[in-house]
Amino acid sequence: MTSIIDIQSSMSENSPTDNREYKMIAENVSVYYGGIHTVKNITMKFKEKSVTSLIGPSGCGKTTFLRCLNRMHDMTKNARVVGKILLDGDDLYAKDVDPIYHRRKVGMVFQKPNPFPTMSIYDNVAAGLRLNGVRDKKILDEIVEDSLKMAYLWDEVKSNLKKPAMELSGGQQQRVCIARALAIQPEVLLMDEPASALDPIATQKIEETIIELAKEFTIIIVTHNMQQAVRVSDYTAFMYLGELIEFNETKKIFTQPQNELTAKYVQGQFG
Repeated sequence: MTSIIDIQSSMSENSPTDNREYKMIAENVSVYYGGIHTVKNITMKFKEKSVTSLIGPSGCGKTTFLRCLNRMHDMTKNARVVGKILLDGDDLYAKDVDPIYHRRKVGMVFQKPNPFPTMSIYDNVAAGLRLNGVRDKKILDEIVEDSLKMAYLWDEVKSNLKKPAMELSGGQQQRVCIARALAIQPEVLLMDEPASALDPIATQKIEETIIELAKEFTIIIVTHNMQQAVRVSDYTAFMYLGELIEFNETKKIFTQPQNELTAKYVQGQFG
């Protein structure tokens, strides 16, 4: 399984013209809630095998944009998405695209750990596979083990897979959720502030997991923690009031921002 990510504004002078090198592309994406324009004409391009962080103050549209990439707004009343989301060149908002099939390609990990409360660790990871018709125990066993290993949780739980997932620590629960998302073999992995509800030790584990997963997957992460963006991401996009203000390599965003608003944000002058 391969994927990655690299966002670039369509207005960037360095934007390559050959889109074949990108796994996912958002073209002129806007989101409306009723009559409110919350995300405004965003174009981003995501390469393979790297991590991109979306940063910006609360309410700037980071999560709203992220949910566009997984068609999650399909389930939100009065939400309307305009523009294109291309995965390997295919428009995921085309009328003939099955959103359920698409969500198998673009996995999602949410802010708060949300393992299925009545299920064991094993059953949590296997849930998506079973929903997709996988019944062979040998196949399930192999994928559950591989997914837990990729989420860097296998060694901690391998002797007690029937334990209820809700009995794990918060950081372990979040890694179960990551393993559950990985089990259906997505091509892109979206993470919405995956460590914001965790303590520093658990946060470190999640960050280490993200860095390792980037060797195989395209990862896009929303984070309110600028230090976290520096630690885990190759690229960073700064959003403000629903607009993409600046995108660049993470190091350049934090040391040589080109936009005055970006500079003020990363220097902590507002947020």
